[in-house]
Amino acid sequence: MNGDPSTPYSRDLGDELRQVRERFTTFRGRKIARMLGWDPAKVSNIEHGKVRATEIDIIQYLGRCGRSQAFITDFLDRYRSAFNPYFVQVPDNLRTMSLAESMADEIISYDMTSIPGLVQSEEYAFGLFRARGLASPEVIERNVRFRMERQAILRRHNRPKCTFFIHEYALRLKVGSDEVMEDQLMRLLFHTHVIRIVPATSGAAGVYSANYVLWKYDKRSNVAYTESDLAQVFVQDLAGLKHCKSIFAHLDALALDEEQSRSMVADLASRSREDLSGRKLHLA
Repeated sequence: MNGDPSTPYSRDLGDELRQVRERFTTFRGRKIARMLGWDPAKVSNIEHGKVRATEIDIIQYLGRCGRSQAFITDFLDRYRSAFNPYFVQVPDNLRTMSLAESMADEIISYDMTSIPGLVQSEEYAFGLFRARGLASPEVIERNVRFRMERQAILRRHNRPKCTFFIHEYALRLKVGSDEVMEDQLMRLLFHTHVIRIVPATSGAAGVYSANYVLWKYDKRSNVAYTESDLAQVFVQDLAGLKHCKSIFAHLDALALDEEQSRSMVADLASRSREDLSGRKLHLA
């Protein structure tokens, strides 16, 4: 790491400033820097969330972009927490999480009750949202579309190294139809990522009360993340990161190795296919 003090939220809001400049003005970064009497590097650093701008800086910048007082006040209210080492966000705001994820060089995650979002099939994702019954069809459609778009990072030539710790319960918990589950299990066997199954035989030692993600970056501070239906939590505090890393070290010791994990997934997919074929034959 190079000591970059930015956070997922500061990078999100910095990018929002850039979008405001490009949408509402014809100014390039160097031109607005000249107009404000700033060094061009200052504009770049603020728009990349690398440095904390003063409130006067934000007022001057957004004023040059023609934004209203109400807009500026709202942005400042959000910007004041941009560099906090702990940051909580409402669950339907997916932009900060997506930016943090897309910039990561390595992603490690743990899921207890469902397949990780980055490797979910579209049908599985629909089944999961519908089963929870917490959103309207329009919101479900938006969330599934967003989840599918996120998966583009796994198809990049410079994709992040991904390790997914998945509890065995998540493999056995039926979501949608038998066909959906079979397709989802087969999808897990793609070789663009590492899967490590935490077996049910590990007992309480393999069970955590939340899902966890650790985003690792080569040139900025790592970020731990957890979420629920109530909130998203981003952690960049050293003690919090240390605790998250200890969780993954513990899971590494409990989980099946990659070959064993893929064998378990393939076996469950095979059983699902056999059960499905048997039912179809019986119905015939």
